[in-house]
Amino acid sequence: MTDAHAAATPPSGARWRLIGPGIVAAATGVGAGDLVATLVAGSKFGYALLWAAVIGTLLKISLAEAVGRWSLASGRTIFEGWSSLGPGWFGGRLNWASVYFGVYVVVWGFVYGATAMTASALPLAALLDRTPLALDLKAWAMILGVLGLILVWFNRYPPFEKLMTGLVAVMFVTVVGLAVLVAPDLPALVRGLAPTLPAGSAFYTLGLIGGVGGTITLAAYGYWIGQKGWRGPAWMRVMRLDNRVGYAVTGLFVVAMLIVGAELLHASSIALAGGDRGLLDLDRVLRERFGDAVGVMFLVGFFAASFSSLIGVWQGVSLMFADFWSHVRGRSGDPAATTGSSRPYRAYLLWLTFPPMALLFMDRPFGLIVAYGALGALFMPFLALTLLWLLNSKRTPAEWRSRWLSNAMLAAGGVLFCVLAGRELMSLFA
Repeated sequence: MTDAHAAATPPSGARWRLIGPGIVAAATGVGAGDLVATLVAGSKFGYALLWAAVIGTLLKISLAEAVGRWSLASGRTIFEGWSSLGPGWFGGRLNWASVYFGVYVVVWGFVYGATAMTASALPLAALLDRTPLALDLKAWAMILGVLGLILVWFNRYPPFEKLMTGLVAVMFVTVVGLAVLVAPDLPALVRGLAPTLPAGSAFYTLGLIGGVGGTITLAAYGYWIGQKGWRGPAWMRVMRLDNRVGYAVTGLFVVAMLIVGAELLHASSIALAGGDRGLLDLDRVLRERFGDAVGVMFLVGFFAASFSSLIGVWQGVSLMFADFWSHVRGRSGDPAATTGSSRPYRAYLLWLTFPPMALLFMDRPFGLIVAYGALGALFMPFLALTLLWLLNSKRTPAEWRSRWLSNAMLAAGGVLFCVLAGRELMSLFA
């Protein structure tokens, strides 16, 4: 990470102009799969689960705030915090948390690479179908994976942040524009803020609260504020504003897609295909209802959501891997070991890009998918509960330890994510 402005304090009265990492986290955390999950919830239950989307947004704000507060108050990355939990092995270089993260990030990255490339390729292939640029879905997936690699290879944070902000702007115009276009039922929208559980909605409720925008990118937030040059508690107020703005944007996307599902699909009882391909079904519905121009606009927004997640993971999780590897090699105190020009950073970028291309040509192996699902299901409970541990210990300066509200949100998140993990594991091994 760069040490630019490390000793600086935020200029007074300019906090709004400084925000950025929260937008990056929002763009990375909300992908096509999250939009489909929210859309399906709206199509099945109308506005009844709107309250769950709001609670989920507040939960993500609390989790990301805890990550940012740990980084600024302790001066250490989240991985440095994890490496301090429990006895170390091999000369203190590894512990239980390090081993879990190391296995997780390798398996997860291999499967996620193929998933992210395919999700980004779907709207592009649909947009360019019947044009001279028409290509096979797998070809577009590989092209976009390599493009993501090129865009973050040198890890220059300022242009990366500008690109992500631009993609969020496209998502905002598309997703919020669609919500306005379908004319939401405002009284029903307000009634949806009152907690209710329609029959058969328990799984969708848990998914909205715990799933949308909740990934490893929550942990990457601390690395992005470091790249932004924010160091020390003097930046705490800026970080909190940045985090709230970023996840408010996430919440806005979720609410907008819930409106689209409720107004466009619920009343007509239209079902969508599973996974990211459900958004292609929505494209067809939009074209039938509003014309081709709206369908094209939606596919552009679909691409912005998918590709922003791809490059966000390519950059942010590669930084986390570089930090992990510096600990394994006993170089945790060396800033050069975790920069974007370091070999571990670039090695993980290559891992995310090229080996997963093999999965594009085969049925995904059952054993690999089980490992991916199991490790992924456990990550969010791991993050919430380790933050609860770190921020209530002597590792955090007393002034910045968690108070009752933060502890309540982290504990609630930990319990919720454990329930979701249990359900995911049961479905994997059933």
